[in-house]
Amino acid sequence: MNTLSYKTISANKETVQKDWVVVDAQGEVLGRLASQIARLIRGKHKTNFTPHVDCGDNVIVINAEKVRLTGSKMTDKIYVRHTGYPGGQRFATPRLLLEKHPERIIEHAVKGMLPKNRLGRRLFTNLHVYVGDQHPHAAQQPTEVKF
Repeated sequence: MNTLSYKTISANKETVQKDWVVVDAQGEVLGRLASQIARLIRGKHKTNFTPHVDCGDNVIVINAEKVRLTGSKMTDKIYVRHTGYPGGQRFATPRLLLEKHPERIIEHAVKGMLPKNRLGRRLFTNLHVYVGDQHPHAAQQPTEVKF
C-alpha cells in the first residue's frame, strides 16, 4: 500500500511564534469581544495550535471603559467576590466596576473563557487591558486587529 505519510507537527515553547496585537474595545459588545480575545490568547487562530502549549499572541486592549453591554446587564448582572473573612461576600454591578476599575470587566470576561488550570493562568498573563487609547507597549510594534 503506497500512501503518503503526514506527520502531525506540535508546537512547543521554543518553536512558537508569539505576536503582539492591539484590540480597540470602543463600542464592542463585551461577550463577543472577550471570546475573540480569548481565541487570540489561546492561539486557536494559528495553524500550529497545540492544546497544551502557550502558542497564542499577547493582546493589548485599549478603551476598556467604552465597552458595551446589551439589554439590562449594566444594572442586573452581578459580579461576586469574597474577601476571605467571615461575612466577606461582596457584590458589584458592571456600572460600579466601570466607575472604579473599567479594565476588570474585560479581564473577568476573558479569564472565564480560558482553561481553568496552570496553562489558563499562564495564558491570562498575555492579556494587557488599558483605560484610554494609550498603552506602554509601543516598543513591541503591535499590529491592529479588527473584529
